[in-house]
Amino acid sequence: MLSTRITNARVITMDPARPHARELGIWQGRIVGLDEDVAGLPARRTRDLGGAVVLPGFIDSHVHLTWAGLKAETPSVAPSRRADDVLAAVADAVSEAPAGGWVDLGGYDQRTLDRPLTAADLDAVSAGRRVFLGHISGHACLVNTAVLDRLTAEAVRADGYLVEGAMGAALQSRPPRSLAELVAAIERAARTCRAEGVTAVAEAGVGGRLFGRSPIEAAAYQLAHESGRLPLRVRLMVAADALHPVHAAPEDTTSRALGLGLRTGFGDGALSLGALKVFADGGMMARTAALSSPYEGSDSSGQLLDTPEALEHTIVEGHLAGWQLAVHAIGDRALDVALDALEKAEKRSPRPEARHRIEHAGLVRPDQLPRLAALGATAVVQPSFLRHYGDDYATVMGETRADWLYRGRGFLDHGVRLVASSDRPVADGAPLRAMQFMVERASLSGRTIGRDEAVTVAEALRSYTTEAARACHWEADAGSLAPGKRADLVVLGDDPHTVDTSRIGEIEVLGTFLAGDDTF
Repeated sequence: MLSTRITNARVITMDPARPHARELGIWQGRIVGLDEDVAGLPARRTRDLGGAVVLPGFIDSHVHLTWAGLKAETPSVAPSRRADDVLAAVADAVSEAPAGGWVDLGGYDQRTLDRPLTAADLDAVSAGRRVFLGHISGHACLVNTAVLDRLTAEAVRADGYLVEGAMGAALQSRPPRSLAELVAAIERAARTCRAEGVTAVAEAGVGGRLFGRSPIEAAAYQLAHESGRLPLRVRLMVAADALHPVHAAPEDTTSRALGLGLRTGFGDGALSLGALKVFADGGMMARTAALSSPYEGSDSSGQLLDTPEALEHTIVEGHLAGWQLAVHAIGDRALDVALDALEKAEKRSPRPEARHRIEHAGLVRPDQLPRLAALGATAVVQPSFLRHYGDDYATVMGETRADWLYRGRGFLDHGVRLVASSDRPVADGAPLRAMQFMVERASLSGRTIGRDEAVTVAEALRSYTTEAARACHWEADAGSLAPGKRADLVVLGDDPHTVDTSRIGEIEVLGTFLAGDDTF
């Protein structure tokens, strides 16, 4: 007997062997069959979807759930155009904090203000509290003197504007968050994902100094899962700096291993370990993405987060230890370093099915495309970055380089696997709105960015289903709707293939199924 029969649906399976169906049968959380394969089987319940469209649940291959959940509950200074408005918002938040406490705020963007702010400005309204004002990019912050005083001299700037490692040092000085607080944040962000049609995600880096929210962040995910508060499937990427040196047998080629406080029972179909996350550079909004030539109107080319030699060592050692690698490389200079290291790693120990990933691949020169293809690397891009921030990115890249931003067609034409994701909460997490950008290549202002990089609707859908599943090593269980696969589904009010492209992002998400259990 079936657990659930779904009828009267327009099922788009993403399986070329059987692309469409009207009925789908589910038993014990798995798909049993389609149409005539299940037509005669009894079912405990039947869901008539009234002609709605059914697709595999969307997979967001690069998110920060903990950060997203915390950000949703953190006071924000955005949108602001006047520095005095920002300071007024800080003063309001400070008034709610205990004496001597830590105050978190978000939404800071110095590019939009009438004047830059400094630590001294924050001091004037902080009333003895430690103030951390997070940049919208996640790669920078503004802090007051009370925070600076707790950091080592080499990590700080007198004006309080900190980027990358210095920002990470400031975060590490924050009082630890409790597991209960982290679980609540994870659940909050996960439910937002489900509402947007996402049934599985890859959390892009736990345990790291740069973005880690707790040294035992993985334990918060496990607790959320065990207590029924994780309404998604999650694959955890581990930040490379969470590994520690180990002494192993030489033939095991493992020199660094995991120390995240994991315990028995960690790692099943709903929660498991994924790739090793390696940060090569920063971000474009903070102007820390590492470029091979300077940003337009500047003498800065961004920065690598370590020496090329150190990054190469981390990548090669991770490869030799058997990890799938997810290398954060936004700028083309960072991508050069990543490609050099991956080529060396593959030469030392070929692993054709390693499925190494380049996270973001924000600026990719034409000469880098064949190298990516030859390595079999997957580009995990964030289309919504250009949808929201594309005007700024295109301006600081200049006319020629703007066409190389967050490519689509260029990857596919060179045989590079293309996966789309959100980097939630840095940008809008809704997959359908991201897909619309991939097809139209238009920012919110209407500016076209990289017109020749547009992809088809079918290709955009694959980037959130079949290709995303493969990038996460989930393709045996997810990404398409076929017998034996998990019954993780999204139900839409219309078909992205047939609506006008300008309406793809507006298609209503009617509900989702996770292992056959539905939320509507």
